[in-house]
Parts: sequence; C-alpha cells; structure tokens
Amino acid sequence: METLAKELPSGFIRFSSKVVSIEESGLFKRVHLADGTILRTKVLIGCDGVNSVVAKWLGLQKPVFTGRSAIRGLANFKDGHGFAPKFWLFVGKGIRSGLLPCDDETVYWFLTWIPASKEEELEDDPVKLKEFAITKLKDTPDEMKYVVEKTSLDCFVSSPLRYRRPWELLWGNISKGNVCVAGDALHPMTPDLGQGGCSAMEDGVILARCLAEALPKPGEDIKEKANEEEEHKRIEMGLKKFAQERRWRSFDLITTAYIVGYIQQNNGKMMNFFRDKFLSRFLYWLLLKKANFDCGKLN
Repeated sequence: METLAKELPSGFIRFSSKVVSIEESGLFKRVHLADGTILRTKVLIGCDGVNSVVAKWLGLQKPVFTGRSAIRGLANFKDGHGFAPKFWLFVGKGIRSGLLPCDDETVYWFLTWIPASKEEELEDDPVKLKEFAITKLKDTPDEMKYVVEKTSLDCFVSSPLRYRRPWELLWGNISKGNVCVAGDALHPMTPDLGQGGCSAMEDGVILARCLAEALPKPGEDIKEKANEEEEHKRIEMGLKKFAQERRWRSFDLITTAYIVGYIQQNNGKMMNFFRDKFLSRFLYWLLLKKANFDCGKLN
C-alpha cells in the first residue's frame, strides 16, 4: 500500500475517511464523510468493504451471516519457523483450519467453526480467543497447535463470516450512472477459496481498463473532448461494461466458496464419508481452477 501511495501526489489520498451518505448533484455525486467533509466526484467507486455505504446506495442488500465464524492470526518467529512454503489445510469434526507461511519469520493461520450463541463474546477477548482456538484444534497436527500457541495476543482477530447472496448480483445494480462497487463491497464471500483479495485485484485491472476508454488520456486537451454530458455517458457505459464482466465471475466465486466451506466443515457422518472418500481431490482441483483466472492486461 505504501509503495502504491508513494506513486501519487502528496495529499492525493485521504485516510480515515468514513462515508456516511451519497447524494446526487447533477452529473456528479456528493460524498458526505463522517468529519463533515463533502467531496464532489465525477466517478464514485465504492471499495468500502462488507458494510459498504455505496452498495447500499445502489440498492444491494446487506451481506448475511453464513452461520460460521473465523479466528485468524499471524505468528512471528524471530529465528525462523522452518515451514516449507506450502499451504496446510485440515478439515474434520466441524472444524476447518490451516496455515500458510508468509515469509521466513511469519506464518498466517486460520480456524473456522460454527459458533454457539455463548461464544459470541469471544470476539473482544484475545485471551479467551487463544484458549478457545487451542481447544478447538486439539485434534490437528502439532504444527498447527504450535503456530497458534506462538501467536501473540494482539495478533488474534475474530469475526463472523458473511457473504452476499449470489443471486442478488444477477438482478441487482453493480453500477448505476457514474457509481459502481468493487472488492468486498461487490462480492463479499467466505474465505474458503482464498480468492477475496485476489478477486479485488481482478476488479481493479478490469475497472481501470473500462474507465480508461471513457476518461481523457494523459496530456489530451480536454477541449477536444465532448461536453460533460457525453463524457458522463461514456463513464456510465464503462462502468456498465465492468459490471457485465464481473457479474458472473463474482457469482461463481461467492457460490463456490460457500459450497466448498459447507462441505469441508460439515460434521455429518454421510457428508464426512463422501467428502473424505470421493470429494477431497475434486475440492483441491476446484481451488486451483478458480484461482487460475486471466483478467487481461491494462493496456
């Protein structure tokens, strides 16, 4: 993030700016921030996460709880962790967990489970979170438990898993006029494919390409462009093109992630047998297949 930010003029990015409302202003949008600032914008791209104000403005429904929760953490090993650069995944008894080395000293890990109502209070207590995670992972390999035990309390995060009902993307507004959504604001999904951040980067490439066709090129004399109304129409068509390209990809990822998570975390005897004996290889193939997506080039 810092590397990308340094490529932009100083003050170009406004941090800690929570959007509270959006209103029409002719061909522009007026974005109201929590600190009272009002921004007038030619194009509004909502990348404001699961609780997106922009998605709400477009009429998309609020993401719903899947019935599962997750604990995530980063373990730091000053002298190196010794893990090979590969992804570890463990499923069984209603628990889904795994770990992935980020570099030679840091390991990311996760645990998903189906919470009881009394476990909701865990989210704000890292001590209880750590104890709970270690208990839940008692049947996993020692490596998994070791990484969790080595995680400092300030590196624990817990949250409910939410997703957008995929059929909403088929008839809902991904774009409207000069407004659209991308990233988690567009396609919040369960983490079972590991494609949340990856699909957001896909959005960025495709959105940049679509908008580049509508906006003036660097160094181009704005007087040679059509009037504001025609430019607005080109922006609208560019965002519609983006929405069209991303609609089914988003539908596919949300649906597949939900199904994979449901199968892997299911604790029923028949499902466990079917998953372990027949579906394991297919699910791993599916993970790789969904990641192998070519969003094209910027130019």
